[in-house]
Amino acid sequence: MKKIILTENAPAPIGPYNQAVLKGNTLYTSGQIAINPVSGELITETIELETEQVMQNMKAVLEAAEMTFDNVVKATIFIIDMNDFGKINSVYGSYFNEKIAPARETVQVACLPKNVNVEISMIAIL
Repeated sequence: MKKIILTENAPAPIGPYNQAVLKGNTLYTSGQIAINPVSGELITETIELETEQVMQNMKAVLEAAEMTFDNVVKATIFIIDMNDFGKINSVYGSYFNEKIAPARETVQVACLPKNVNVEISMIAIL
């Protein structure tokens, strides 16, 4: 059986999906974008602030599943402009212990929801 993970500390889903699904000991998260869950405002002033909000949203989803970034085994980063990779990677990397950092791919895409610049999804294991 799967368990739906939902927290008010991350943006509410706006469609037929959930913030995350826990199946057994594996958590599959939906992609997070930089929506402030309190105000509903998009945070896009700088790519660093945008990435920080994405990671805070992901942290809230992980915590709702009683996990941390140490549990993450795989991450996918979708970005609009590969020239932003260094700045995104700097913020993203600050959330992980490099010795146990997850596998990851970064993909440049043509467009993301709400015209944001970065979206991140993760898989974590208890």
